[in-house]
Amino acid sequence: MKKTILWILTIIITLSAAIYQRKTGPTHPKEVKVTINDSIYKLKLIRSIALDDRSEVKLKIKDPAVKAKIYYKRLGIQEEFSFAEFEHKEYPIKSFTMNKVFGVYSENGFFAPVPAQPAAGKLEYYIEITDSKGTQTLFRESPVVIRFKGGVPSFVLAPHVLIMFIAMLFSTLAGLMAVVKEPLYKKYALWTLILLAAGGMVLGPIVQKYAFGEFWTGIPFGWDLTDNKTLISFVFWILAVYMNRKTDRPVYTIVAAFILLLVYSIPHSMFGSELDYTTGKVTQGMLMTFF
Repeated sequence: MKKTILWILTIIITLSAAIYQRKTGPTHPKEVKVTINDSIYKLKLIRSIALDDRSEVKLKIKDPAVKAKIYYKRLGIQEEFSFAEFEHKEYPIKSFTMNKVFGVYSENGFFAPVPAQPAAGKLEYYIEITDSKGTQTLFRESPVVIRFKGGVPSFVLAPHVLIMFIAMLFSTLAGLMAVVKEPLYKKYALWTLILLAAGGMVLGPIVQKYAFGEFWTGIPFGWDLTDNKTLISFVFWILAVYMNRKTDRPVYTIVAAFILLLVYSIPHSMFGSELDYTTGKVTQGMLMTFF
């Protein structure tokens, strides 16, 4: 019974942290509700584009009578906003899962092109929508930011995401078991360390290389938050496993699990790689001060 309760708590905590990280990340689509011709739409404005994807912004609006424009410019550069018209289009979806499982074969809506940027380059944009009631402007005062990245093959990205999720799951379980002094915490602590090594320290840099051209941009080479928070978690878990080799010291496992939960809750890609257009170099954000 005790183990069952620990597993339930583990799943709840892990899923909550994963959802929070996903929803609050700077590359998660910006959501906004708008009323267009008396109909309410919940729009999701894109904030990340892979270089092997279409360089477009989509408005999921069904009303073909609507007119819309996107205004964009390079982030951090003193230049005038350019603009493009949204056009209503329909694209075929070639995916076994979407076609056969969900019965979805195409996507349609209003699409506007934006110029593709080099990896880690960013555009800021806002939108004007005109309907029978007039024109409304979205995010002119605080533009939405798109970051461009290289395409990451699914055979690299999928294992990375899966392994990191399982590592978080086992980390939380080990921490909870350590709290109640369940001897199995050592086993799950070791598995956490192994998975962190594989998913974070091996596959993580490979993902980074595909996306932004560098294997590692954390300490000692840079201040990328994603790399550094992975490194911090890994160090704490090395310490936890080492300190529990011969003697039971559950407090180290509890601390390591808490640290991983904390850094896992930091929005993914925050303070990540960014192209400096004036120098042509890719820079990284600073590590948060509480670390």
